[in-house]
Amino acid sequence: MAEFTRFAETITVKEDMRVVSITVQPIVSDCTGRIWFTDLMVQEGDRLTGFVINTETLLQKYREDDAIVAPRFYNGIVRSSGTVVIFNLGSTTAGLDIEVEPIQDMAAGSIIISQGAGSHKATFLDAASAGDTLSLLGSTRECLKNGAATGKDGFYQYSAAGDSKHPITLEKGKSAKLYIKFQEMQDGGDVL
Repeated sequence: MAEFTRFAETITVKEDMRVVSITVQPIVSDCTGRIWFTDLMVQEGDRLTGFVINTETLLQKYREDDAIVAPRFYNGIVRSSGTVVIFNLGSTTAGLDIEVEPIQDMAAGSIIISQGAGSHKATFLDAASAGDTLSLLGSTRECLKNGAATGKDGFYQYSAAGDSKHPITLEKGKSAKLYIKFQEMQDGGDVL
């Protein structure tokens, strides 16, 4: 029977340098037998914050009374900054699709979305005009401005099972409309 062991290592970089690429080369020595390397993952921060399994093989859409529950929607308005709390009835994480529509013009890099106490930040790199739609789509791994691909720095967002907090920061004194959509998930796919 296979035995899997989880390892975590910290990669330290200079604060003023941006990491463009990382090469990981697993090396095994002085042993016999079969070895599998799975789920190599890189996260920001100085602590291991989670593990996201491959949803295509192990999960299915959340169900109630044998019927798939429709995607959930949340909307709101944020002025300067705020925290959105999302309740996820599923038994595991679910990718979030977040749209931000500025009410006033905002400078490049002034719209930031994160999780929990500020981890997994995502910053929209382009300036935004009032009425633009900036989309950070966890379901399709796209970052869009008015439907066209645009740049971001950081991570796509997800909702943890139960409730999860999502701080939103805007340019000081300015407001934006928020639209959030996600499909709750549960265990139930193929067993390994």
